[in-house]
Amino acid sequence: MPAAALKPTPAREPLPTQSTAQHPVLLDLPYAPVAKRPLPPGRPRDWYVTHNRRLKAMRLAIALLDSGVHLADHARDDTIRGTAQTIGVHPPSDTTCHMVRAFMR
Repeated sequence: MPAAALKPTPAREPLPTQSTAQHPVLLDLPYAPVAKRPLPPGRPRDWYVTHNRRLKAMRLAIALLDSGVHLADHARDDTIRGTAQTIGVHPPSDTTCHMVRAFMR
């Protein structure tokens, strides 16, 4: 065995990181939505409702992740609705809250 392999290596200190648990992350306000494009015509109404619900759930999931909620189990309905109020979105329904948690999984 080479002598270099027997030498103990000095212990390295971990790199400093910022944890969102100790430092709350501020949302990038004011929230500016992306420019909207017209939806394709001729689809059933249910398709448009589901499409808009998905977009809203995605926006809320991103805002929750930015604010430090990284686990779907920590995103309760009241947390999601509070985030919606923070970013200026109408309060989501129970179905939309369920979809937000599904996106976060």
